[in-house]
Amino acid sequence: MPTTVQPQKSKAHKVVKSASKPVVKHRVVKAAAKSLEVAKMAGSVYYAATGRRKTAVARVRLYASATPEIIVNEKKMAEYFPQPGFQDLVRSPLILCGKDKEMSVSVKVNGGGSHGQAEAVRHGISRALLKLDAAYRPTLKPHGYLTRDSRMKERKKPGLKRARRAPQWQKR
Repeated sequence: MPTTVQPQKSKAHKVVKSASKPVVKHRVVKAAAKSLEVAKMAGSVYYAATGRRKTAVARVRLYASATPEIIVNEKKMAEYFPQPGFQDLVRSPLILCGKDKEMSVSVKVNGGGSHGQAEAVRHGISRALLKLDAAYRPTLKPHGYLTRDSRMKERKKPGLKRARRAPQWQKR
């Protein structure tokens, strides 16, 4: 049962709620929109997906666009990944599906090194392309673009210098 406290001269009044069951408001979310993660932003529809590799996580949005470009952390891809090999790695799922001339990509990536980030972006773009059209699965799957590379650095164990490197043993 809510009770009110009388306001003081300099402070606004506050409402004290009892410790009984809290009121929970439920949002109704359409199942189709949730499963596809399709949202409207500034009048354009995008397909969102997450790509991961080691400790790198990439949140990818795929847009239909007349002028295709890839933006990574609010920079052009050529600025963020100056190495041509990493640029090819990021573009490869789009080229494989033939969407490199029609789709723009916006990515927020953090964690890991530059190679791990590039592979996380590739994984995210591949997953977003599947949400766009599930018919791309037989094209992307044989190249390994849909498989999350789950290899992580092994943790350091107590009594050892690294994960498995023991201190040098001395006989005498």
